[in-house]
Amino acid sequence: LKKKSGGNIYESAATTLGLFNSPCLAKVELRVTCKGISDRDALSKPDPCVLIKMQSHGQWLEVDRTEVIRSSISPTFSKVFTLDFYFEEVQRLRYELYDISSSHNGIKEADFLGAMECTLGQIVSQRKLSRPLLKQGNTVGKSFIMVTAEELTGNDDYVELSFSARKLDDKDFFSKSDPFLEIFRINDDSSLQLVHRTETVMNNLNPVWKTFKTSLNSLCSGDHDRPLKCTVWDWDSNGKHDFIGEFQATFKEMRGAMDGRQVQWECINPKYKIKKKNYKNSGIVILNQCKIIKMHSFLDYIMGGCQIQFTVAIDFTASNGDPHNSCSLHYIHPYQPNEYLKALVAVGEICQDYDSDKMFPAFGFGARIPPDFKVSHDFAVNFNEENPECAGIQGVVEAYQNCLPKLQLYGPTNIAPIIQKVARSASQEMHTKEAMQYFILLILTDGVITDMADTREAIVQASHLPMSIIIVGVGSADFSDMQMLDGDDGILRSPKGEPCLRDIVQFVPFRNFKHGSPAELAKTVLAEVPNQVVDYYNNKGIKPKVPSEFESSRTFAP
Repeated sequence: LKKKSGGNIYESAATTLGLFNSPCLAKVELRVTCKGISDRDALSKPDPCVLIKMQSHGQWLEVDRTEVIRSSISPTFSKVFTLDFYFEEVQRLRYELYDISSSHNGIKEADFLGAMECTLGQIVSQRKLSRPLLKQGNTVGKSFIMVTAEELTGNDDYVELSFSARKLDDKDFFSKSDPFLEIFRINDDSSLQLVHRTETVMNNLNPVWKTFKTSLNSLCSGDHDRPLKCTVWDWDSNGKHDFIGEFQATFKEMRGAMDGRQVQWECINPKYKIKKKNYKNSGIVILNQCKIIKMHSFLDYIMGGCQIQFTVAIDFTASNGDPHNSCSLHYIHPYQPNEYLKALVAVGEICQDYDSDKMFPAFGFGARIPPDFKVSHDFAVNFNEENPECAGIQGVVEAYQNCLPKLQLYGPTNIAPIIQKVARSASQEMHTKEAMQYFILLILTDGVITDMADTREAIVQASHLPMSIIIVGVGSADFSDMQMLDGDDGILRSPKGEPCLRDIVQFVPFRNFKHGSPAELAKTVLAEVPNQVVDYYNNKGIKPKVPSEFESSRTFAP
């Protein structure tokens, strides 16, 4: 359909979006501590967790959250938030503190303890921002939250460390100690910054802690001689952990474990050293492995020839309404693109910059299709099953418009088949063991899916592949059940209990962005993709490459 000005509906949608690119000035690492959290009741201490939210067009959108620390009124969280800092934007942040009951990790059933609002600029300019927590505009006792900021330098290397200990002091009467290890960086002003807290190994004086990964920037600010304070505790369920001992180390010392040798330190309790005549130590802490990992950036992979293979899947179920009716979500207005088109163009416009051939497969689900009008959940929108690709985002828009009159909108809303179809292509790419193609599947749907169990299974399997899934909920349906697919609320599991290897799903309702620029939608749903790409290839040990000749190819299994 033509606009009066002569442009087509694709141009109309792109104009409506006002797409923009804003250069990121720097990456900032944020760390959070809280002081004096009010007890939930007299018998138990809170189990705190902090959510960080960013404001977009008046909406608070969750960016990330800390771990839950059990039984603590003054927690220091080990989770590090990494945010892009835009000098020319007012980036409003909101920190929300919750008490998560031990029986359920979800936020829905948690007690809200207070919040603090500020801007990223305020944190960056002060480097350490401390403010009282507010609840309904009032202070909550003497509860404070402190946020510290640190610019992420160009040193993107990470280090992988494996610690164990032997012959630790026994602090428990009826069982053995439950040790965990904390590593702090000692800053130039002698303050301590928590770098990592291990898990607790129960009832064991010779614990082997899980291997962990941290940036060199976090560990020692890139200074290999910077002192690190390491403390071993005996965990206690009431939050009053017993001190076992401590020692100082440097990354320079830790590097001694790079060639297969062990590095060890005596764990010392200073009080025992003074009081006990024959005191030697409170155990030995051993570094079994130190491995420096060169962390490649998203741009390293893109410049090395990795292509973003963008696929779109559109919901053609009957709940969308008759496309001839102006109330239908699929109604084609001559001047105003519908929500499907707006979401498609917003996300597609950005993805197409990373795909050299600009050919995008487009599929539909939930409709009866010609010639026999059987229900299909993964049909090509251009009705060419051998080659479902469309030329550019404009080609996808045209194929969408052309297919609408030929379909019978039906149901149910099943998305597992389309996830499996793209996963088969991603699986072929995985076997090349090269960073050549990463798949993004954009699913546009108007309602809660009916094949939730199959979809969970498909997502868990896809989490092992070079693939990310973006689901945009169109229309005014209740999408609350869809949030479980987004791993932000905890680890998504298949019906059999198998966990997602990594969080690959981002779900947002389009209505959150209805009154703002849909470019904000694209910014939100694509924000996690660069990290997902990097995490996948880094975890696989696949380095970026610069191929002599790059040819984009894609084969879709029938």
